[in-house]
Amino acid sequence: EVQLVESGGGLVQAGGSLRLSCAASGFIFEDYAIGWFRQAPGKEREGVSCVSRYDRDTFYAESVKGRFTISTDNAKNTVYLQMNSLKPEDTAVYYCAATRYALGCGSSFGVGSLEGLYPYWGQGTQVTVSS
Repeated sequence: EVQLVESGGGLVQAGGSLRLSCAASGFIFEDYAIGWFRQAPGKEREGVSCVSRYDRDTFYAESVKGRFTISTDNAKNTVYLQMNSLKPEDTAVYYCAATRYALGCGSSFGVGSLEGLYPYWGQGTQVTVSS
């Protein structure tokens, strides 16, 4: 069965860094795009970053460009999100998700809601940034 497990969250001061991991199993990893989403209390879930299927092109929400970097290790079936220069507004539960559909990860990621194209989700990991 498809399984996605996030790890690496924690408490960090503003300006600090964290690296999140998403370990995938139960499917052909290269056939799926992987996205990172986050949800803060009282707010809608939003796209943060994604990596496309096959070619592993990367895309970012405007709010995290220049601070976050997504990367993929196909041999380990793992996607990482390196988060630098963290801000209090980055505080949220971070989720990884997987989709077969190319439309789920492209230049519009982080602008409109694409959650409906992602059928597989992890349980999430908490990131808290103190001011």
